[in-house]
Amino acid sequence: MKVTLIGFGNLGQGLARVLLEKEEYLEKEAGVFLEIVAAVDSGGAVTDEGGIDIEELLEAGESEDTVAEYLDGGEKGTSALEVIRNVDSDLVVELTPTSIKDGEPGLTHIKESMNLGKHVVTSNKGPLVVAFQELEKLREDTGVEFRYSATVGGAMPIFGLAKGQMSGDSVSEIRGVLNGTTNYILTRMSEEGAPFDVVLSEAQELGFAEEDPTLDIEGIDTAAKVTILANAFLERNVKLDDVDVEGISRIGPKVTQLARDTGYEVKLVGVANSDTLEVGPKLIPSGDPLAVKGSLNSVTLKTDLAKEITITGFGAGPRETSSALLGDIVNIYKSVGG
Repeated sequence: MKVTLIGFGNLGQGLARVLLEKEEYLEKEAGVFLEIVAAVDSGGAVTDEGGIDIEELLEAGESEDTVAEYLDGGEKGTSALEVIRNVDSDLVVELTPTSIKDGEPGLTHIKESMNLGKHVVTSNKGPLVVAFQELEKLREDTGVEFRYSATVGGAMPIFGLAKGQMSGDSVSEIRGVLNGTTNYILTRMSEEGAPFDVVLSEAQELGFAEEDPTLDIEGIDTAAKVTILANAFLERNVKLDDVDVEGISRIGPKVTQLARDTGYEVKLVGVANSDTLEVGPKLIPSGDPLAVKGSLNSVTLKTDLAKEITITGFGAGPRETSSALLGDIVNIYKSVGG
């Protein structure tokens, strides 16, 4: 299967590194044969329909140059759309930065790929937040595969479990701690009494939080994930604006420690069911599966047959995201017969 990578930053390089590490296993054990035939970053693209050497591609990613400047066959200024339209590939992996306002440029990349009959895997929340139903209809109309496990929960197999092993179950409610940055901050305040601003700065230094942490601490990132889960599992045609959102910026160590002293933890929880779409700080009993610590995420699915199932894991990071991306790629490969 010929693969095009759109976006070769941390996530694109992380996926390429995992593909290199797992190459022997994928081919000999899983019977999955993949070739990266194009990679696009902000400076241009490199293409080779015979397959790009992944080690050389990773060297380009680690250099100060763009892939177009570093590698033979690179073309500066070549856009992602030009590559999607002109390079013969079976699968497009869309890894550009997220815009939850308009979903671009990922939304256009995904739609163009589908219209050209190319399967799509993405980690990009933006397109699903603004156009979930449109993309699902396009998937049905074009007959391509469209997978987005990496948009929610990183390495946690939420979509694989609910739409695979538990596909006979009806999900009635989703509750989750879906943002590692806020969970790290709340955990540190609870356990050590550290001030909010100090812990936030620490999270930024450790790479848990962005330079501008607004989307995380104001609950918007969690709300985007709740929107995707509600559309995917509850068949609700909702947008980000439909979610009631409150972040954690008003929560201080006195609140978290008082909660802990009475047997509770304060967590930023997203909830979706037939009546409710909300994100906000909640008191969670210390023994509850959602009372996870540090940067962990946790999601509880309430279903008709299995009752309640909880999945816990790391929700962010190149390797964790690569786990979800690779799972989607392998599932598509097997679904379409390579």
